[in-house]
Amino acid sequence: MKFLPLLVASATAFSLTAPAKQQINSRGVSPLRMSASTSDGLLAEPHGGKLVDLMTEDVAGAVAKATKEIQLSPRQLCDVELIMNGGFSPLTGFMDETTYKHVVENMALPDGLIFGLPVVFDTDDESLQPGDVALLKDGDRDIATIEFTDKYIPDKPLECLKCYGTSQIEHPGSLMVATERGKYYMGGKVTGLNLPIRDFVCKTPKEVRAMLPAGKDVVAFQCRNPVHRAHYELFTRALDAPNLGDDAVVLVHPTCGPTQADDIPGTVRYQTYEVLKEETKNPRTTWAYLPYSMHMAGPREAIQHSMIRKNFGCTAFIIGRDMAGSKSSVTGDDFYGAYDAQDLLKEKSAELGVKAVPSLNLVYTEEKGYVTADEAETEGLTKKTLSGTKFRKALRAGEDIPEWFAFKSVVKVLRDNM
Repeated sequence: MKFLPLLVASATAFSLTAPAKQQINSRGVSPLRMSASTSDGLLAEPHGGKLVDLMTEDVAGAVAKATKEIQLSPRQLCDVELIMNGGFSPLTGFMDETTYKHVVENMALPDGLIFGLPVVFDTDDESLQPGDVALLKDGDRDIATIEFTDKYIPDKPLECLKCYGTSQIEHPGSLMVATERGKYYMGGKVTGLNLPIRDFVCKTPKEVRAMLPAGKDVVAFQCRNPVHRAHYELFTRALDAPNLGDDAVVLVHPTCGPTQADDIPGTVRYQTYEVLKEETKNPRTTWAYLPYSMHMAGPREAIQHSMIRKNFGCTAFIIGRDMAGSKSSVTGDDFYGAYDAQDLLKEKSAELGVKAVPSLNLVYTEEKGYVTADEAETEGLTKKTLSGTKFRKALRAGEDIPEWFAFKSVVKVLRDNM
């Protein structure tokens, strides 16, 4: 396992700090300012003020400049796609050492713009050097080129401690950094050639923004699992949040990239979303898919998700209990408190330019269907529950799944793919 000895156990809390003083960019405007409207009519200004688009029309010319070829890992492929299509705006490439260190330690780019997690290109290749231009490929498909600017050995223990709150390898993010990422990180400018071909279409930020209504709040719902009844109730009821406009809409924007080993595969999750979209046909709900590789970084990942959704046109983000949380693979203990992610997003909301919409704690009752847990408690309602373990057991056994728990169309897809 690469660099396993470097990642030692630590109880030190992760950094939630960002520079207190907003810096002014070359236009004399704070990069953290959120405009009232944008050129496309949406309320959400892209992060940093401009939506990046690195796709070139001269594909042949860009390929001709490359002297080396690199096959991208699934995680790298997601990162490259979000760099070149603007999902990671204002980034125009993978982070150099200065930017990497600043994001790790301050949760911000060197100019002070808040940024949740570092976006890095890792390698074990000793021959790659600054100045090299490499062709990045997904199988036979040319995806992008990268002109490397520097090569450095990252401080992986510090990165994990600051970003994940721990350097223990029983955290999935720390384990990924230790065992999947290479010895070196390299900064470099990316030029986009072709978007990846996937079993599910991941629309670009520009395309998603074109789907959204002008002048209205758009609240994003992030998930990495199939949407069941409680989830649907949660994101549709979020439209009534007091910090949203009366005509707000929801963007359901699941991640379909690599997640945890025991998660349902992205292609299967995509099928569940598609059948649910057809079954519900809610005019106040728009669906799109995000090629993002989860870190399970809890609070700092909440910032990263919100920033990305801002680039996709969202003014608000539904933040659930233990968002992007994870448990120790040894003890089973949670790495984050239930409300750590909510608290950080609320604290940084104005600076980020994204409203925090805490998710409701909903329960199903025999008398009134889905209500908040407080309402059920106050009125003495009869709650019904179905654990994930029992759900999976019933799914495998072909037993009936109660419709208050899961949509029939979603259950069928899950069974068909078992």
